[in-house]
Amino acid sequence: MKRIITVSIVDDDAGLREHIAGYLATAGNIQCKSAYASAAEALEHLPRDRPDVILMDINLGNMDGIECVRRLTVLMPGALVLMLTVFEDTDQIFRALAAGASGYLLKRLSPQKLLEAIEEVHSGGSPMSAPIARKVVQSFQSGPPRGGGAAELSPRERSVLDGLAGGLAYKQIAGQLGVSIHTVRNYIRRIYEKLHVHNRTEAVAKFLQK
Repeated sequence: MKRIITVSIVDDDAGLREHIAGYLATAGNIQCKSAYASAAEALEHLPRDRPDVILMDINLGNMDGIECVRRLTVLMPGALVLMLTVFEDTDQIFRALAAGASGYLLKRLSPQKLLEAIEEVHSGGSPMSAPIARKVVQSFQSGPPRGGGAAELSPRERSVLDGLAGGLAYKQIAGQLGVSIHTVRNYIRRIYEKLHVHNRTEAVAKFLQK
């Protein structure tokens, strides 16, 4: 039997919060633990709620969702936050990743895709809606990055980071490169050392910084 994944929603649209909570309830292994209308409420209650996954909107009024994520990662190290938003511009995407988001989804995705994304991020992936992943990869390919240490990455390390930027799980990257997950983890450890970062989102944001 699958472990229950608990989810909290942060969105200022009451109807959308109820709608999302409704179709989360259709998945036997996913439960909506709490829902909040503002960043202030989220910062107050989420450290106590300790959900497995947080769905975060960007446009929250007084404090946007990206700043909320940045503060949550201090209060809740290792928190898994999926941005669920209408914004597709590259700056917002990389601001969110740099703040500590583990994935970036567009609100127009289907309920089934949202459920799959929640399971994916909980199992170690970084899900992104297809248009978002495309923007990330295009930014990666558009020119040499300026992030410190990036020039020292080997071609294979760049391929691994390309996979991370595209939201692939370690197993998927290993399959693409024809290596073991253990080898991928070794590449990632060296990438982190060279870029002076501590996690996937910091590595992607720093490597793609223009």
